[in-house]
Amino acid sequence: MEYTNLGRTGLSVSRLCLGTMNFGPQTSEPDSYAIMDRALEHGLNFFDTANVYGWQTGEGVTEQIIGRWFAQGGGRRDKVVLATKVYGKMSDWPNDQGLSARHIVRACEDSLRRLQTDTIDLYQMHHISRSTPWEEIWQAMETLVAQGKVLYVGSSNFAGWHLAVAQEAAGRRNFLGLVSEQCIYNLMTRHVELEVVPAAQHLGMGIIPWSPLHGGLLAGVLRKMTEGGAVRGAGGRSADALTEHRATIEAYEQLCADLGHDPADVALGWLLARPGVTAPIIGPRTVEQLDRSLGALAVRLDEATADRLDELFPPVGNGGPGPEAWAW
Repeated sequence: MEYTNLGRTGLSVSRLCLGTMNFGPQTSEPDSYAIMDRALEHGLNFFDTANVYGWQTGEGVTEQIIGRWFAQGGGRRDKVVLATKVYGKMSDWPNDQGLSARHIVRACEDSLRRLQTDTIDLYQMHHISRSTPWEEIWQAMETLVAQGKVLYVGSSNFAGWHLAVAQEAAGRRNFLGLVSEQCIYNLMTRHVELEVVPAAQHLGMGIIPWSPLHGGLLAGVLRKMTEGGAVRGAGGRSADALTEHRATIEAYEQLCADLGHDPADVALGWLLARPGVTAPIIGPRTVEQLDRSLGALAVRLDEATADRLDELFPPVGNGGPGPEAWAW
């Protein structure tokens, strides 16, 4: 396993992050345990979850599964850099969502209880709040850090200017502020390259891409359909995207075949080589899927291949950060 620092911090995390969103809805509890145990065997120490995962309002199903896994002992909790999130709706009452100080503190206490731990290593705001002042947010986070309940704070789904405003407010309070931004980023979704990625790099924040395989479309969906296997990217919104981009996906899978790499490995390997990226989030539903994901760490894409990927999946505008991406 390869490791890197999370943004400007001294915290070492694996270059792949284990996403747990499937634990409960798609993956049984025993199978979830097996995936997490195998992750540690591989040296994968960075786990990401959220209080809303499990999709039963207020239950925190996925956090509960992780907590019961930690409770088995064996040094499980000590080996894991644990990331969870706050923002989502946890009940029908108006203050059980968002980023008010009240909700941040209460949601943290609830996550700690479900996760059966004393500390959340990375507490991430799942979305921007347009109705809560940063002074209130940072006061709540500072309290949790002072109490030892949170070590680092991160964001998710923020715009570039949100990162800048958040850090400016944290700086006024002599607080570390954000150390990471978790955003959708993959070959088919590259708009964060305009401002989010350059802002994060400038501010010393690590980028944690979610949906690195674009709902399975970059994981060899056409090959799997031909082979008759179960295909995640063949239904729902992914089906519409596949219809729209089928020719591009066909060319992409042929390129991967010519390279001798699995399409999922190429998509992850491309992200691992992108500026500012700390660790793409992989969300295996089985141990076998987890094992296959490790192949991405061995992928090295030459300049010609990177150029071909840019042809297939063009960056926004002229490519790179703004304003050059849209202006002279």
